[in-house]
Amino acid sequence: MLVRAPATSANLGPGFDSLGLALSLYDDVEVEVTGGGLSIEVAGEGAEVADRGERHLIVEVMHRTFGLLDELAGSGLGRPPGLRLRCTNRIPHSRGLGSSSAATIAAIVAARALHPGGKLFDDEAALRLATEIEGHPDNVAPCLAGGLTVAWTSPHGPRLVRLESQVTRVVAFVPEQRLATERARGLLPRTVPHEDAAANAGRAALLIAALTGGLDREILLDATDDRLHQEYRAPAMPASAALVRTLRAAGVPAVISGAGPTVLAFTNASQLDSMASGVGNGWLKHPLDVAARGARVMTGRTESRP
Repeated sequence: MLVRAPATSANLGPGFDSLGLALSLYDDVEVEVTGGGLSIEVAGEGAEVADRGERHLIVEVMHRTFGLLDELAGSGLGRPPGLRLRCTNRIPHSRGLGSSSAATIAAIVAARALHPGGKLFDDEAALRLATEIEGHPDNVAPCLAGGLTVAWTSPHGPRLVRLESQVTRVVAFVPEQRLATERARGLLPRTVPHEDAAANAGRAALLIAALTGGLDREILLDATDDRLHQEYRAPAMPASAALVRTLRAAGVPAVISGAGPTVLAFTNASQLDSMASGVGNGWLKHPLDVAARGARVMTGRTESRP
């Protein structure tokens, strides 16, 4: 069985910890139940952690999901006797493109597809578990639902709304530098000026209108302005902060993707060709589509989602 999970970009400028976008860059996780033991093969990103065994994130999340499914189904099946994982990872790690969320969601989708009681574990339950693991729902929401999502936490747990983005193509500039999410979060102040919070609330609302209503790039440029997190994190990623400023000065709506240091530009590759000298070297440029679907089980030429 093969599960495919998309990369994601969270925040999108002013939508801190709430807005997210699924992108057409995918990790594939092939899972097979065996008679015993654990085998993990990793190609691409994260190959260095293939030997973590039971502590590998996908294995941990799958076992946790199996346990919850046993409780829901009253089956007492427990863990499968053995697992063989083959991971093909294309999403860069520690770059602000949701690699850990993709692994988490892929593991949940795989476990509920393999368990006889998998249908009892709906997307609401998957979002709740993934948020517990990740700590916040902004990346796991678009990875699960696809498209553009607004995620929040209610008294009853994490929730999401999926929206159709009229902006369908973006360009991700991925640097060689990595940045741990924990470090990026550690740079944020405990309080911000009321003026900045009010500005971000208005821009986040405008951003949803711009992305779903197909408004022009000038409005999208205003809508992606942020005062809550990007400048505070700039010392940890000066090249990324400089690129955002360069692109925005040229009229390109650009933001830090998630916790960074990837830069996301709401434009297409051809529009950026004339700016090649301004962008500079050291960036891997990914022209990407907005992924309409979230993580799913791939079955031959057809696709299914439990």
